[in-house]
Amino acid sequence: MTGALPTPHLRTARLRLRAFEDADASALYALQSDAHVLRYWDSPPWTDPARADQFLANCRRMEQEGTGARLAAERVSDGEFIGWCTLNSWNPDFRSASLGYCFAESAWGHGYATEAARALLGWAFDTLGLNRVQAEADTRNAASARVLEKLGFVREGTLREDCVVNGDVSDSWVYGLLRREWQPQHS
Repeated sequence: MTGALPTPHLRTARLRLRAFEDADASALYALQSDAHVLRYWDSPPWTDPARADQFLANCRRMEQEGTGARLAAERVSDGEFIGWCTLNSWNPDFRSASLGYCFAESAWGHGYATEAARALLGWAFDTLGLNRVQAEADTRNAASARVLEKLGFVREGTLREDCVVNGDVSDSWVYGLLRREWQPQHS
């Protein structure tokens, strides 16, 4: 890769998207250890609080190596950490990357994931000059599929039995969004 990729600080009407800080460890652990939130995730819920420290170290490594950015999402109104979004697997040669997000159940149904992802996609296309962003969602996760479709992603195919988490085999949908299809204000 080409070196450091500074984590952006983005602001939306209701959210601040910023680099993770060590102080986020306990809220991050609470989110990633919630079995209900992670029921469609590609890895089991965390059971060791040290995983939060490993995640934070990985965020710094991604930035230093220039492979992506993970941003903590906090509500502007009260400063509460409600989740995170990421742009990873950045490939400057192919001008592509992958999008991901995880939000606390208390934040579901309020449009926060869509708002955060839209801001991150704006940075991806406008600042990084990406041509394609890919995302994957468990085929049982209708809410995540709706978020991606609201953002303009097109379902391109199914990865059959691509994940096995705690013995549960699942399929994933692959979505793609091309620069020429990107509409920042699309709702």
